[in-house]
Amino acid sequence: QVQLVESGGGLVQAGGSLRLSCAASGSIRRINTMGWYRQAPGKERELVATITPGGSTNYEDSVKGRFTISRDNAKNSVYLQMNSLKPEDTAVYYCNADKIYYTLWSYVEVWGQGTLVTVSS
Repeated sequence: QVQLVESGGGLVQAGGSLRLSCAASGSIRRINTMGWYRQAPGKERELVATITPGGSTNYEDSVKGRFTISRDNAKNSVYLQMNSLKPEDTAVYYCNADKIYYTLWSYVEVWGQGTLVTVSS
């Protein structure tokens, strides 16, 4: 069984910083694209940032220049450094891996359980 476990959420004042971490565990041969999504109260889940195994990144427009996604392939982990946080960044943040290969050809998409980030004004 493969799972993603997030950590690092919490309460921070506007303008502050937080670093989210997500580690994959289980029977893993390799991981394709990893990313962070968020869901604010009353809203749909949205993409925040993604990163490929080679390090290519993609960001949602509102976080460009403030958030940085990175990964450590050796540790099967992905991180999200969030700076200059705003109240509108308040949401539950979910880690995602679109394809975790557990055999040479078989893969599964996995979501983390979510971690709450609250930014106070």
